[in-house]
Amino acid sequence: MPRPSLVISLAGLLAAGAAFAQTSSSGPVDPERMAQTVKALASDPFQGRAPGTPGEAVTVDYLIARFKALGLQPGGPGGAWTQPVPLLRTRLGQPRILRLTGLGAPVDMVEEQTISLGTARPVDEVDIRQAPLVFVGYGVNAPERGWDDFKGVDLKGKVAVFLVNDPDFEAAPDEPVAGKFGGRAMTYYGRWTYKYEEAARRGAIAALIVHETPGAGYGWSTVTAPQGETFDIVRGKDDAQPVLLEGWLQRDFAVALFRRAGLDFEAQKRSARRADFHPVALGGAALTAEIPVSHTVMESRNVLAKIEGAARPDETVIYGAHWDAYGIGAPDASGQTIRRGANDDGLGVAGELEIARAFAAGPRPQRTVVFAVWTAEERGLLGSETYASHPIYPLSRTAANLTMDVLQTAGPSRDVVLVGAGQDSLERDFARAAAAQGRTVTPDPHPEKGLFYRADHFSFAKRGVPTLLLMGMAGGPDLIQGGRAAGEAWVDDYTAHCYHKTCDDWSPAWDLRGAAADVDLFYDVGREVANSDAWPGWNPGSEFAAVRAASDAARR
Repeated sequence: MPRPSLVISLAGLLAAGAAFAQTSSSGPVDPERMAQTVKALASDPFQGRAPGTPGEAVTVDYLIARFKALGLQPGGPGGAWTQPVPLLRTRLGQPRILRLTGLGAPVDMVEEQTISLGTARPVDEVDIRQAPLVFVGYGVNAPERGWDDFKGVDLKGKVAVFLVNDPDFEAAPDEPVAGKFGGRAMTYYGRWTYKYEEAARRGAIAALIVHETPGAGYGWSTVTAPQGETFDIVRGKDDAQPVLLEGWLQRDFAVALFRRAGLDFEAQKRSARRADFHPVALGGAALTAEIPVSHTVMESRNVLAKIEGAARPDETVIYGAHWDAYGIGAPDASGQTIRRGANDDGLGVAGELEIARAFAAGPRPQRTVVFAVWTAEERGLLGSETYASHPIYPLSRTAANLTMDVLQTAGPSRDVVLVGAGQDSLERDFARAAAAQGRTVTPDPHPEKGLFYRADHFSFAKRGVPTLLLMGMAGGPDLIQGGRAAGEAWVDDYTAHCYHKTCDDWSPAWDLRGAAADVDLFYDVGREVANSDAWPGWNPGSEFAAVRAASDAARR
């Protein structure tokens, strides 16, 4: 049932946004303005901002109205405010059969309890018959690191079962693999997206990852949040296709499955940390699945606004946040159904609007500054990926991307946590701006979560554009009230109870002074780059340096 305090009309929300833009003076980012923006984005008319729903139309109209009121220009193709993002949306129905056989008595699996599944194929039914299960360790093929988990084993028509994260994630210091994949810091090989892609490249019919909270960086409830719904880009018939079925196995269920196959799960994990690991058939285990699928192709939209550069309009700085959340889902314990995404990423959007307001107050920057609000981040960074695949402003002449995705709501802090520390020269600019605030920069204390690969900036980073990511859930800030322990407590509470859930709602208990100070840092860094003729660069040894170097001629 809608909450009376938030049942307000769209016209009222748009008018409120315009009033903020017209009456607020320039200056530091304002926590109260941010709060008002979040309260609007998390309110009932936005319906949790899921792509392809009525909530998308409300959201896009609201954002365009806010940018117009600030005096910005449309930044999309052909002078439009939006960029089309065609998406394939699939949803699994109730399985008719979802069963493992070959290990004694058949075992029926229960969606969202022992397994969480989806498909990115536009089919009417997932139909898998007695597909053998093969454990492929971490599923890494990294010739540059001397690592191949597959050893030429044929996976065609089989179910590949993966461990989450990298081969050295749990390695002891004396194990040969220790440090080979960055230690506790996740590489792209550790991400679920890579594992699904590798399974598809090798002809597997399905890919299942054993969920473990430390290695994944989030709990089982985050895995099940999509509730059988999957989004993907629209692929041509000649394009590489994903596996037919992809998903996660609940850890205890996986341990029991290995045991029934005569295997010790922990022993197999240790074996997978060796370069001589060889894929292992899970006894005679085979998967049969009959699951109806509904699928549609829909067109979502990125929202793009800009302030054209006064001296070098063909050079750009891009600020980004994502407007989408998870929409309406099953009722929680209190009957709430809207997953409002107040912090993730309503608060990042609020920060971006504040930065746009500050830039709009002038003077005009030398480079063009683009404000992008992406769709379908929660579905796999698909909005930013669409843009990066079809850029409106050449990536070779994009000086930087600065992305905000989840900000801390626990008050002022002595520091700001940086995700992906050690990558590029923007980090030095960031540290200098923080020092001007009397604050320090703390490297991400939990690099094993792989947050650097889980936000929209990554669509730019992997194409060579230097990036910064502001993500408050990376690690606990050193709060003025309560120190690092209080900051970690905030991260733990948000991640466990509100991330991707109905709990992610605006609260009067929020203290956005720390978030506003962090957004101020992004404004300062972006303004410096936008008024410079220098090009930020990747640090030596970064995996993205070579990609950027390939376009050096375009920046001379």
